[in-house]
Amino acid sequence: MNVLIVDDEPKAREDLSRLLGGQEGYTVLEPSATNGEEALALIDSLKPDVVLLDIGMPGLDGLQVAARLCEREAPPAVVFCTGDDEYGSEAFKDSTLSHVSKPVQPQALRDALRKAEKPNRALLAALTRPATEDGGNPRNHISARTRKGIELIPLSQVIYFIADHKYVTLRHEAGEVLLDEPLKALEDEFGERFVRIHRNALVARERIEKLQRTPLGHFQLYLKGMGEDALIVSRRHVAGVRKMMQGLH
Repeated sequence: MNVLIVDDEPKAREDLSRLLGGQEGYTVLEPSATNGEEALALIDSLKPDVVLLDIGMPGLDGLQVAARLCEREAPPAVVFCTGDDEYGSEAFKDSTLSHVSKPVQPQALRDALRKAEKPNRALLAALTRPATEDGGNPRNHISARTRKGIELIPLSQVIYFIADHKYVTLRHEAGEVLLDEPLKALEDEFGERFVRIHRNALVARERIEKLQRTPLGHFQLYLKGMGEDALIVSRRHVAGVRKMMQGLH
């Protein structure tokens, strides 16, 4: 079987290539991919049977690449590679998706290759479902259904959530998606990373740039990644936002 390695770390690619060299029946395809965009292009040209797909990559990460593959008629099987401090170590234990943890051990790789499956929307959606009320870990990705199918947005790229009637708009670095999740549930799950600035708005703490009062007495919050656009902070939340901002400096 032909295997494509996808990892942004040269040593990780070398280690996986060496391990695969000791697995009978597997051939490492060259070149390997160093990011998600390269992976998609090489999958088109090399037609691998299996992809060893790193989760934590800049740009398109492993789950986002897998979500793109779900839209293809004949995607390759996938084995996800996760680090101990990365998303996946716990989440993957509760899923049926094939994965290995770094540093990858020969037997673990052998077992994962044997059970490798083609990624599908149901499995990816389950992996990125909201945390359960019984103490589930917060997600590192949020799944949204769009015209493209399932889009997975890393939490680190989310700028804000704004509720509007029955849907919540998620603004991220590359655009917007609609979520069918209550704002209160998002606040409960991600409260350590987001702050409420209005009854209908949560913003990423690390994105906050400055709080400014307008000539009319309203308060506006400027966020990194939004240019000169600003969000209104309700009066009841101004004190909390100011206090939180003091803790950021």
